[in-house]
Amino acid sequence: MLIGTVSGSLWATRKNEKLNGLKFLLVDIEADEKTSTPQTLVAADNAGAGFGDMVLVTMGGSARVALDDPETPVDAVIVGIIDSVERQN
Repeated sequence: MLIGTVSGSLWATRKNEKLNGLKFLLVDIEADEKTSTPQTLVAADNAGAGFGDMVLVTMGGSARVALDDPETPVDAVIVGIIDSVERQN
């Protein structure tokens, strides 16, 4: 899973019919020691997230399972809104 921040939304009027009813958000993924360039991805929202929320994103097969339909053509789904993160260095 990935941690990111919602930075915008996306509308698509023409899309696969299995995507109807899904809300799509732009998520800026946090960089780590392996990733030096920022990454933005499109994720279906399954948690009711909004602009500026820190979110938990799952990808691949787990994303489709999170939507309760393995046939839905998504690669990333927001599965949680993060309240806080604690890191030890």
